Amino acid sequence: MFKNSCLIAIRAIFLNKTRAFLTMLGVIIGVGSVVLLTSIGTGLQLYVKEQFVALGTNILFVVPGNPFGESGGFGNQEQAFLESTQAKLKIRYLDKILRDNRDVLKDGVATGVGIATAKYKNVTKKVTLYGVTANYETVRSTKADKGTWFTQTDNAKSRRVLMLGAGIAQELFGQVDPVGKKIKLDGKSYLVSGVIEKRGGGFGGPSFDNYIYPPLNTLFSDFDTELVDSFIIETKDESLIATAKKRIETTMLQELDKDEFSVFDQTQLLDTIQSILGVLTAGLGGIAAISLVVGGIGIMNIMLVSVSERTREIGLRKALGATPNLIMLQFLIEATLLSIFGGMIGLLIAYLGSLAIQVYFPARVTLEAIILAFTVSSIVGLIFGVAPARRAARLSPIEALRYE
Repeated sequence: MFKNSCLIAIRAIFLNKTRAFLTMLGVIIGVGSVVLLTSIGTGLQLYVKEQFVALGTNILFVVPGNPFGESGGFGNQEQAFLESTQAKLKIRYLDKILRDNRDVLKDGVATGVGIATAKYKNVTKKVTLYGVTANYETVRSTKADKGTWFTQTDNAKSRRVLMLGAGIAQELFGQVDPVGKKIKLDGKSYLVSGVIEKRGGGFGGPSFDNYIYPPLNTLFSDFDTELVDSFIIETKDESLIATAKKRIETTMLQELDKDEFSVFDQTQLLDTIQSILGVLTAGLGGIAAISLVVGGIGIMNIMLVSVSERTREIGLRKALGATPNLIMLQFLIEATLLSIFGGMIGLLIAYLGSLAIQVYFPARVTLEAIILAFTVSSIVGLIFGVAPARRAARLSPIEALRYE
């Protein structure tokens, strides 16, 4: 019985191909949009995770304030700026941390941030300066794509040398090799020591590729600042993260109050970013899902029209012994199949779309997205097929046979 109902439903769909396609169009667009947007969100989450792993899993950060609190830097940009301008971190704190914990810590970097206007020939650009010490290269696994990193001596003597991010190097120099050339920062001349390999996003701020990296002491002396933005500390092993974190907190509490600094590892930062991306992905998927409702209404409307057109057929089947439940089952199957076929086409379009945009943006269609597509499309067909199916099942066979 069920098999026969399925065959009848499939035959009815293929007899009206154009109408069936137009009926499915809303579901195709809805499923395609939901799957594509969720694949972009999922791909972005995986990309961020891969970037963190590439930067090392044995890294700890010390920053001013509490970026994970309700009013912290990750939830409040004004608070983040206020904390950075009121930072109480001092380079001597890092020296003390490394000196007191040599058995668990390998190395550490102090960083500072500034703003300047960069100029090379006729190209002028407002840029972010990210002052670091020379060991930033090893601690953060940040290699030079061209040239070489400046030295600790350059930092100690506040020499006017710098590294360029890949993005800002392209903007300022185009196809010209920047190594050995000079640029001006707020009118002062600096020698380009090298260009850093492409790194990608800056997690809420400018891309790391758009930063200019001068020696930290050069930043302090030339731009009239002594603000230390963070400490980046490398432990000897990933297994020592928890121990090192407690040790660093103990050392820092000898200098600052508990609410004046935070120590966290990349896992905490990753979890925060992933949760933000998860909410964003769910929101985008929810917005796209509205089109599924529109698609479901379209199926219901067309199926109601189909019931009217096939009134005599329904009357004949009832006269031959078909029960109301059987008639209802047939129309439910037809509506569900329309929705499932639409979901499959939408899924295929989303998959092809994700392949097309992978060149520009991370996107990955997951098994969960595929299951979601089939589940949602089936439910849409069932829900919006109920009204037409009930109408067909309630038709009187005598009146149906008389229908013109």
